[in-house]
Amino acid sequence: MDCSYFDAGVCRSCTLMGVPYGEQLAGKDRSARELLAPFGDAMWLPPVASAEAGYRNKAKMVVGGTLKRPTIGILDERGRGVDLSECGICAPGIRAALPVLAEFVTRARLAPYDVPARRGELKFVLVTLSPDDELMIRFVLRDESAVARIRRELGWLLGTLPNARVVSANIQPEHKAVVEGDREIVLTPESSLVMRVGGVGLRLRPQSFFQTNTAVAEQLYGQVSAWVDEVSPASVWDLYCGVGGFALHCAAPRRRVVGVETSAEAVKSARATAAAAGLPQLAFHAQDATAFAIRAKTTPELVIVNPPRRGIGSELSGWLEGSGIPHVVYSSCNPKSLATDLARMPSYRIRTGRVLDMFPQTGHLEVAVLLERV
Repeated sequence: MDCSYFDAGVCRSCTLMGVPYGEQLAGKDRSARELLAPFGDAMWLPPVASAEAGYRNKAKMVVGGTLKRPTIGILDERGRGVDLSECGICAPGIRAALPVLAEFVTRARLAPYDVPARRGELKFVLVTLSPDDELMIRFVLRDESAVARIRRELGWLLGTLPNARVVSANIQPEHKAVVEGDREIVLTPESSLVMRVGGVGLRLRPQSFFQTNTAVAEQLYGQVSAWVDEVSPASVWDLYCGVGGFALHCAAPRRRVVGVETSAEAVKSARATAAAAGLPQLAFHAQDATAFAIRAKTTPELVIVNPPRRGIGSELSGWLEGSGIPHVVYSSCNPKSLATDLARMPSYRIRTGRVLDMFPQTGHLEVAVLLERV
């Protein structure tokens, strides 16, 4: 993949840009296997490749520039806006929407937030594209004063982007490196975007986490559900479940599945999907995963964990080590934190594993392993 932004030196976020994709994939597979080799003589499956470009279903774009000439992209080292509206790793549907959103910024008079001067009102535009080419658009604002102007021009936006299903305003008043705040104001009748993955229509609400690469996420859910079916547990916990991707794909008759996630919005999404799919054997709880496990009076036959980059940590690792649970599936976006957690769980060994390239052109990767208690 070639990128004019990378070649011009205006954006270096994709650190592997220019490296042949086969080399990228082989290098990620090799590094994960070497790092995790001390934790079992695993059978490693071939790595899952991604499309080299256009794979991102979500764009987190900083709004800079001026009211008349806004930029949608990143900020340079001086805090000035750099436009990346043609970013090649974003899905084509997102790239098509970004110039429209730039025009909307001007029409609605949403002054871009000037970070060095600490003035302005629009900080970010967050755009998500579903497999059905429908959009969720979120405007991250400094305060609520601009919401009325967004409402006033919303008809123009929906007319120009008829595939926009969800539009919202997120309020983030603080001057710090945090993308979004707690308050979300949904401005459309629809409040969730349907992400059809592997035959499951996951309902994604604002502030809910979803994997950024839909095609590889489908491979990930399919691989994990195959491992779970192979082990055939009667009960499963999906910790850090997000919108319930693993839980919903692992649902089966006479199998009790419980998902746990701190985000109340994500739990609402998961419950809505389970209800629409007619899966009463699934339950979802908006709780801290570690606290839920420690306080539970019973344990399942299998636990799935899909934590953030920091991993599951010493407390949950220690609980799993002493739990007696026969199998754990660990999906990680950071093999180093996975290795740290596995070192705290010596009773488990990797039975099989797989690298899934969720983030081409970057050094990041997803790795999933099936752990067996020995």
